[in-house]
Amino acid sequence: MYFAALLARTEDGWEARETDLDDVETLGDLTDLARAASAGEDTVLVFIEQEDAWFGVVRVDGEEDPRIYVSDAATAARSSYGEILLTDELLGRDPEDLDEIVDLDGTEEGDADDLDDDVVPGPTEVHVPVGPLGDAELLADFGMSAKELLALSGDGALTGEALGEIADSLGCADVLEAVR
Repeated sequence: MYFAALLARTEDGWEARETDLDDVETLGDLTDLARAASAGEDTVLVFIEQEDAWFGVVRVDGEEDPRIYVSDAATAARSSYGEILLTDELLGRDPEDLDEIVDLDGTEEGDADDLDDDVVPGPTEVHVPVGPLGDAELLADFGMSAKELLALSGDGALTGEALGEIADSLGCADVLEAVR
């Protein structure tokens, strides 16, 4: 079970609406959804929470690249919604830097005779760190410091209450609760 909401910062304050992520497959799709929720260059926050296990916040400011924070990257990596947030850039991977290019037949150069029976072809495992990952400063100008955001993540944190605490810090807890 997951919860996702869009919070748009307008001249009149915060506006929130629950959103469905069924048609969202990439960070680009999520960014487009956020931009569609704002009038012009307003800041939009996307809150995602999955089964009290992890939460993520994506900040979209106009046409700028989205800023991302995930409370527990390793847990989020096991979720299709978390995978949307865990981009190559966030994980420190360079998608252009491929050590091995595996063709459809499972070999590097396409020569099936070179295939080792003991090796399973496919992408190499990528290490996803346990714990918080991303831009912990993404809410600092709205009154929530990186230290406060990090305190809502990791061991002993009550992840299921984190979005409410973030919204409270931003002054929009009532708006978020109305759509929850």
